Amino acid sequence: MISEKKVTPYKGSAENKKQQVEKMFDTISGEYDGLNRVISLGSDVKWRKKVIKMVINRKPDTILDIATGTGDLAIQFAKKSEASKIIGLDLSEGMLSVARKKTAGTPLEKKVAFVKGDSEALPFEDHTFDAITVSFGIRNFEQLENGLSEILRVLKKGGLFVILETSVPTKFPFKQGYYLYTKGILPLIGRIFSKDKVAYQYLSESASVFPHGEALNNILRKIGFIEVKNKPQTFGVATIYTATK
Repeated sequence: MISEKKVTPYKGSAENKKQQVEKMFDTISGEYDGLNRVISLGSDVKWRKKVIKMVINRKPDTILDIATGTGDLAIQFAKKSEASKIIGLDLSEGMLSVARKKTAGTPLEKKVAFVKGDSEALPFEDHTFDAITVSFGIRNFEQLENGLSEILRVLKKGGLFVILETSVPTKFPFKQGYYLYTKGILPLIGRIFSKDKVAYQYLSESASVFPHGEALNNILRKIGFIEVKNKPQTFGVATIYTATK
């Protein structure tokens, strides 16, 4: 079993984590893109470019972007790959409505579809996708192993799975700087600029307790993924994981 500490957005709520996460992202959907750039100091754009390159190099025909949010990654796949089928899936209708506005009235509208769905019960047949990505969403899964098992199920044999997720630096002084930023500055930014005063505190807390590095590698192997690798980014504040089936 995973010894991951359960962190939820709204402490004391009777709703489960999945319901709370959906509500939180519905609330902050309109401000999410801009605040993301501020919070990551623009680094998230650079990290996503690396993910895009990894996927495009495999020349996939079918791509699924889970926890697609406002659709940035799925839209980039539509612009830069030759894939015939690209789906961005998310639990939050608020986030998806922002994503759909980005493609409305453009040729991309026919190339990428945005679907409301649960990552732990994917509405797709076995062995459907050549590539699957999750960027900054895997720590929001209520049952991590269930979500990973579903991803393995719908990934084609030999297909590529890429995770981009926050992680905790281990070396001085980056570790100390990370804690100062995530515990003090990030929640303050959220309180000042966000409609949801607890959302960015949750995003910080969930990142600090989520398994990363070799711990997440081992969970992926346990589920059945092979060729599992991780590449820390920007002194370890984020990590890109790759695996296949």
